[in-house]
Amino acid sequence: MIEFFKQFWQRDTDSSRQIAKERLRLVLVHDRVNVSPNLLEALKEDLLEVISKYMEIEETGFEVNLDKSENSVALIANIPVKRMKRAIDQGQ
Repeated sequence: MIEFFKQFWQRDTDSSRQIAKERLRLVLVHDRVNVSPNLLEALKEDLLEVISKYMEIEETGFEVNLDKSENSVALIANIPVKRMKRAIDQGQ
């Protein structure tokens, strides 16, 4: 029984550690490419506006990040799509 609880708490610690590690990595990448949090948030809002013309998306899971390798920077977007829109709304 004690082993069960150890495994349960160990997973939570590992998960928290991974989350913290990923957040730190993202902060470092943003610093290296000189992108302010405000600029990244503006980019996220613009992407959300454009993509919403064609798809219905789940905004709570929408994430935009930058990933830097040796010689390049990649824009990584996680966009949960609920459904595609059949017609473009011209009013937007």
